[in-house]
This record gives sequence, C-alpha cells and structure tokens, in this order.
Amino acid sequence: MGCTTILIGKAASYDGSTIIARNEDSPGGVFEPKKMHVVMPTEQPRTYTATASHLTIELPEEPMRYTSVPDALAGHGIWAAAGINAANVAMTATETITSNERVLGADPLVVYRPARGVQGEEGYEPERPGGIGEEDMVTLVLPYIRSAREGVKRLGALLERYGTYEMNGIAFSDVDEIWWLETVGGHHWIAKRVPDDVYVTMPNQLGIDSFDLTDAEGAQREHMASADLRTWMAERHLDLTLATSAVGFSRAERTDVADVFNPRHAFGSHSDSDHVYNTPRAWYMQRCLNPSDRWDGPGATYGPESDDIPWSRVPERKLTIEDVKYVLSAHYQGTPYDPYGKAGTTATRGMYRPIGINRNGQLAVLQIRPSCPESSRSVQWMAFGSNVFNALVPLYTNVEAAPAYLENTTERVTSESFYWANRIIAALADARFNDNATHIEQYAEKIGWMGHAMLHATDACVAELPDKDVPAVLEQANEQMAEDLKRETETLLGQVLRTTSLAMRNAFALSD
Repeated sequence: MGCTTILIGKAASYDGSTIIARNEDSPGGVFEPKKMHVVMPTEQPRTYTATASHLTIELPEEPMRYTSVPDALAGHGIWAAAGINAANVAMTATETITSNERVLGADPLVVYRPARGVQGEEGYEPERPGGIGEEDMVTLVLPYIRSAREGVKRLGALLERYGTYEMNGIAFSDVDEIWWLETVGGHHWIAKRVPDDVYVTMPNQLGIDSFDLTDAEGAQREHMASADLRTWMAERHLDLTLATSAVGFSRAERTDVADVFNPRHAFGSHSDSDHVYNTPRAWYMQRCLNPSDRWDGPGATYGPESDDIPWSRVPERKLTIEDVKYVLSAHYQGTPYDPYGKAGTTATRGMYRPIGINRNGQLAVLQIRPSCPESSRSVQWMAFGSNVFNALVPLYTNVEAAPAYLENTTERVTSESFYWANRIIAALADARFNDNATHIEQYAEKIGWMGHAMLHATDACVAELPDKDVPAVLEQANEQMAEDLKRETETLLGQVLRTTSLAMRNAFALSD
C-alpha cells in the first residue's frame, strides 16, 4: 500500500510543535472510503482479532480515548491509520516500506496460513495465524501509551512476540519527541528519534540511513532496537559497512557489526522500481523544503533516482502546516515530470509516481502544540480524497465525538459526506485541471485561514477554563468548523461542476 510521510521536529516547525503527517493511499485500482472517529474507552476491544492474519491478542484493561481514521466500510478490519490519544501522544501507522531478500530470508515475515486438509483426518494442519500489520497497529498501541518512547517500546514488544507479515514504518510523537520505527523482517525492528531541528521524508522505502547500535543497546537516547539485533545481523552477515576500526582488515575479514551502520544498505532496497515509485517523492519534497540546493541538471546533488537522498534534513526556514499540505499534495510542479504540466515531454510527464495521487484516501497531520495547555494541546488536521484537490481542516482531539460531516462516510456516494464530496470534486476537476486550478487554490486557502482563525479564537476562549469544561468548548468549535467546511466544500463542488460541464465534448456553439 503506497503512502508518503513527513515528520517535523519541534525546532524545525513554525510554532515549536512536533508534527507528524502521512498520506494513506489505497492500492492500485482500489478506493477505500475513510472517516474520522473518536474511540471511547468503552468501545475499545479487550480481545482483539485481526481480520487479515486471524491473530488474537488480549489487550490491557484501561485504554485511553483516542481519535482514529478507520475504514468506513465494515468487513475487513479497522485500519485506524492515525490519531492522538488523551495523553496527547500521536501515532500514524503505517508507511509500507521495502526490504531485500537477505533480510526476509534471515527473518521471514509471519504470514497467515489457512488450515490444510479436513479436521479429524490424517494430514490435517490447523490454520496458523500471521503477525500484526497496518490493519492492527494503531488499535493495539495508541490507547495504552503516554509518550512517544512508550509507543516504540510497546510496538517493539508486540513485534518481537507476534511478528509481522509486512514491512512497515510507524511514527510516534508527543510534545517533546518524535520517534520513527521500521520493521526489519518478521520480528526485528529499529527506531530512531527525529532530531528536533530537522524534517524527515519517507516515500515507501526503508528510510533510516544511520543507526547507532551502541546507543540502542545502552542509554537509548536517540536509538532503540530489537534486543538481539547485533547478534542477528552478525550471524546473517547483514551489515554492509566497509569502514573498520582495525586498519588493514577488509570487510570480508570482519565478523562483528559496526557500532554505527547504514540500515538502508543492510535492510533496504535499491531496485529499479524504487527509482520510479519511491525516490522521486523524497527528491521532490526535499527540493521544496531546501530549494537553494541544486536539484536539477548534471551538477545536481541529488536527482529523482538517487539512492542516497538523506532521511532527514535541516530546512532552510521553519516549516508550517501549509508546507506539509503542499509537499503531500505534490505532483512534481515546476518539473518535466508533472502530469498536469506543459514542460517536458509525453514520456516525462507522468514518468514518476506522484505524492498527490488519485488514490489518496486521507491525510492526517498530527500537531502537538507546546504553547497550549494539555487540555487543548493537540490538533488533528484532516483531508480526504486526492490531495491535489482538497483542503486541510483542523480539529481538536480532546473531544468525545467527531463532527458528523467527517464521520458519516458510508458506501453511498453523497455530497453530504466530506469524503465523498472530495472524491467527486477531484474526479470533476482533474478532467479540466487548468480551468479548475484557481477554484481549488482559493478553496484550500480559505479553509486554511478559517482553520487557523478558529484555533486562535478557541485557544483564547479555553485558556482560563477549568480542564473539565474544555472538551465541550472544543467539540463545539469542531462542529462549527465542520459546518463552515461543508458550506465551502459545496460551493467548490458547484464551481467545479459548472466549469467542467461547460467543457464537455458534446457542447455546441448555438443555443436556444
């Protein structure tokens, strides 16, 4: 499943917030309806069974309330995707990532195997549950953690015990820290703290490019990992580091694992498909956020197919919510690779997989704000549908219910649902992209400033209130924001419908 992630440390963000954000994209040919939902403790299961892997796990007795963005249609699991809990801890899961044959052979994925034969007859083998995966992780972890570090430790323990059937990257944040965890094979994992002054770009590849095993095995200031990672890597010859502390010894003569190594080399991939599907997205995001670097031509430091694009960068200026939305909506604007552009050729336009793609399902931008009291600290910015044609709306998370406009997604296609309204707008606007671009830009800008204004006004309103009175005010602010959002979205739908209708091919110059 394709997704794109950006993480922004608190010293790199415009207001000192930690910000983690991810596009959740459906597989090719699939459009999975999504909704926003608040999971109350009474709703959280105490025994959880995964739909995909048939694994059953007993859960703790005292879950916290948390927001989520689950699949709207029942029948194939929760897929909670992203949210913030009552302790102001955020989680987004997962970014599907890549690996290689050496890793998967050394620690195979834990894949569900159905029963074989007939029960009671010779040769019968009962089903074998698989591990945990994207369907499960937010539900299994977010209600039970009180810091980003705790999130890493809880998920790491679950991975070591039950394994996983896929390679994934998961982000956790609190008001002070962001941590990024990557699964490595069936049971192993690594996690790294995002430095405060950087942003991280993740385009469906294993991303961490430097890892300190000594720290992971000791103080764990910036790194954590499976307890046996060093031994496992040594036994399976996974470390590809050339440098040694012993002068004169070749890599072939080494039997240890470097204290600091490159996980991309050890655990990741550098395939031809990466150069079409993955690396161009990291290239474009960093091109936007560090524009003074040379990104084009023979002398470019990095190109769209470079295998060494950094995992993290210090930006040229502090980054905003609008920067997050722009890069996670990108379709290579200003380059020969823009499918809507006029530069390049037919061969180059559409050459690389866009970030803002037709099968974006939802974008959740999770912001933990240090300048606000704990009772109103967390905001979940939401967009549904293809990001090229939508807008981000902020919603407070210390509430007991999400606005109906964002939660009422069903199988029925209707403009009364924010998800379906965005899908309809995108399909109509795409057909006449240049004619509709101004409508889309004005809509996104208006929702953006209305959202910031709502936050400023509501923050001021609740600043002096007792904590017990804050949730009701936040919930009312969310409802008013959703009402304004619905009005503006319906206006945009009317504009796009008219513009595209006027350009229909069965039009004729003469009229009655």
